Amino acid sequence: MDDLAPHLPPPSPGQLLARGVCRHLRSYDFIGLTEFVPARGLRVDVMALGPRGELWVIECKSSRADFMADSKWQGYLPFCDQFFWAVDQDFPTDLLPKDTGLILADAWDGAVLRHGTATPLPPARRKMLTQKFARNAAERLLGLSDPRAAARF
Repeated sequence: MDDLAPHLPPPSPGQLLARGVCRHLRSYDFIGLTEFVPARGLRVDVMALGPRGELWVIECKSSRADFMADSKWQGYLPFCDQFFWAVDQDFPTDLLPKDTGLILADAWDGAVLRHGTATPLPPARRKMLTQKFARNAAERLLGLSDPRAAARF
């Protein structure tokens, strides 16, 4: 599979932030899944599942323009217990809503600077999202080990 790597496009700045965020979240015993679709028409940069079933959404913003163009982020709030922005050290953090979480990150790691308002998910939604997370992660893993089996027919 290593022969595929040269054919992949280089990661975007947002993808690099997501990688650093996922690495950092491991120190909290959270596991991150990038480009997760909680519902039709929504795609979060990182959905993180915690050791007690907590679900966090992290949106990675690589620039002021990237943040200003994001009109969907409030639609993600019903799909998580906590919402975070992940930005690099040059991002103007005063633009970010104060009641949201903030993670300072780069491609290698990150640091949670603040937690936002916690709003526990209703049990039925938590179950649905946790199952979707598990199935999505398993499908991605299957795609790595056997792409043909993972293909949808």
